[in-house]
Amino acid sequence: MRTATLGALFVLTGIIYGGAADAADPGNPAAPVAAPKPTAAGPAPANRVSVLTGEQVIQILDETVDWYRTLGTQQQNATQPSDLLILFANRQTADKVVGLAFEIARANAELLSSEATAEQNAAEPAAADASAPQTLNLRQAELDAKRQEIKKQMSDGKHAELQGELAMLDARKNLLDTMTEFVSSSDPKAAGANNLKAQIDAIAATIPSSGINPAAGSAAASSAPQASPAAAPAKNADETAPTRSGLWSLATNVFKLRSKVDSIELIDKHTADLAQTFEEISAPPLKQLKAYSARSDALAAQSDAAGEGVHKELRGQFDTLAWLFKQTSDILVPLTKEKVLLRQYRHNLGNWRDSAERQYHEALAALGIRTALLAGILAVVFGLAEIWRRAVLRYSHEPRRRSQLLLVRTIVLWTVVLAIVGLSFVTEISTFATFAGLLTAGVAVAMQSVLVSVVGYFFLIGKYGIRVGDRIQIGAVVGEVIDIGLVRMHLMELNQSGPLGPTGRVVAFANLIVFQASGGLFKQIPGVNLAWHENTLTLPVVGDYAALKEKLLAAITGVVGHYSEEISRQTKEIEKTTATTSVTVAAPQVQMHLSGGRMEALIRYPVHREHAAEIDERVAQAVMKVIAESSAA
Repeated sequence: MRTATLGALFVLTGIIYGGAADAADPGNPAAPVAAPKPTAAGPAPANRVSVLTGEQVIQILDETVDWYRTLGTQQQNATQPSDLLILFANRQTADKVVGLAFEIARANAELLSSEATAEQNAAEPAAADASAPQTLNLRQAELDAKRQEIKKQMSDGKHAELQGELAMLDARKNLLDTMTEFVSSSDPKAAGANNLKAQIDAIAATIPSSGINPAAGSAAASSAPQASPAAAPAKNADETAPTRSGLWSLATNVFKLRSKVDSIELIDKHTADLAQTFEEISAPPLKQLKAYSARSDALAAQSDAAGEGVHKELRGQFDTLAWLFKQTSDILVPLTKEKVLLRQYRHNLGNWRDSAERQYHEALAALGIRTALLAGILAVVFGLAEIWRRAVLRYSHEPRRRSQLLLVRTIVLWTVVLAIVGLSFVTEISTFATFAGLLTAGVAVAMQSVLVSVVGYFFLIGKYGIRVGDRIQIGAVVGEVIDIGLVRMHLMELNQSGPLGPTGRVVAFANLIVFQASGGLFKQIPGVNLAWHENTLTLPVVGDYAALKEKLLAAITGVVGHYSEEISRQTKEIEKTTATTSVTVAAPQVQMHLSGGRMEALIRYPVHREHAAEIDERVAQAVMKVIAESSAA
């Protein structure tokens, strides 16, 4: 089918040119001369002239571009001025490596294209003169030359007679363009070579930063604009600033440097793999160049012994060998440069890795010293706290005082520990002070009641404060203290309406009660169980109220007199505890006053809390007896 198609194209070509008379004559000086390519007469078509296949070319370019993109990782790790210098050198080297890789790819693409043309000419000898791509290109060039000549004649005034000829030339050229496109697309290998060139240009367009021009050739690497060190992005102040003393900064710096060393080693491994790839593909072109040199020597020896008629054929073979030698050397020379550049690249990476490892070990040593120093300080603090605890247990025998001292020790210990740890981790004292101030203000607002309760705790345990076992009254609640915490205390409620005793309920009060004026906290002095009871009594109408008062006072005194010894002892205890002399012996009192035209008596008498109900009952009986006797009289 393909032979029939090419035969039809041959007929069309004959129609376009009016037969073989218009065919390109090698001896015609007006006929364009194509660049020397391998022909059926040369030795190249018999063997493969390309170094790599199209798939291998694309694979190598992919590996090179992937390696080139490691510059982004290097730029992220370049945090020191020396790093930026190495990054600048590596960027220049990488641009050259990528440019040379595209040189190799394009040179190999040309060899693939020539190989496809030679195979087509060898497979279609009957149609090679008329429909081969070389022949079609020569015909197109010839038509262009004739068209320009006709246009020149038309400009001289021969417009009318040449207009038809020019239109015919345009029609023939359009048909020839269509034929050229069809011939190129009908050959799979030629189409693959053209597609490879397009893919190479497309890959080059994906890395504009390297300066590779998709349409450029070997000059791309040398003419590529280089990035300057100033183009590197500005680093964070924390990264470029000198090493700070905070443990957090030191630890962060250690992890960053370790990651930096690992990244450099990974990039170096990637570079070594790419260098190995280029090393492996250097052998075939070198072998081909040696074969071309041997073939050239053989042709030279043959030329010396050949006659005049053979020289023209040998010259064509020499031209083909020269073109193949140049194309293959365009692959081998960049490969040699690639190895040198990648060796220099790895040398730069090695210096960078050594510098980063040195910085890593220095940062690790600084972190170890600071951690050991922190551990030593904390050990000293805990040692002093243990000495404090033992001293309290040895020299403080009062349970209440011992508990207070141990609590103060715990608070001081953890406050100091938190302060030391916080100051060790922060980078700047001013930053820590600002943060601590804002944190303290926030905590004070959010936990105002809790903080006030904690402060109230120290007021409650003061010299005249309360302790477990004390009987106190808060508002209308009377109870015995069973627990005092930092935030609140608990009372066992006591019965007030009947015999004194627990009600079975536990009442909790926040320690901030000491700062509330409306609440009121009443505490029984330790060792004192004395209280005053009052009653108001409406007296009957009698003739002598003074005598009645004396009788009431005598009756109440007689009841309270059974407990006078205990009441006297507790009165002295109050005087001793309060260190005041204004305390008098507790004795019953009766005061008379008028209310609404009737005489009333206010009776006050001390009671022992444990016998308060009994005393109240006996006082009531004695008073009622006196009133009854006075009324009867």
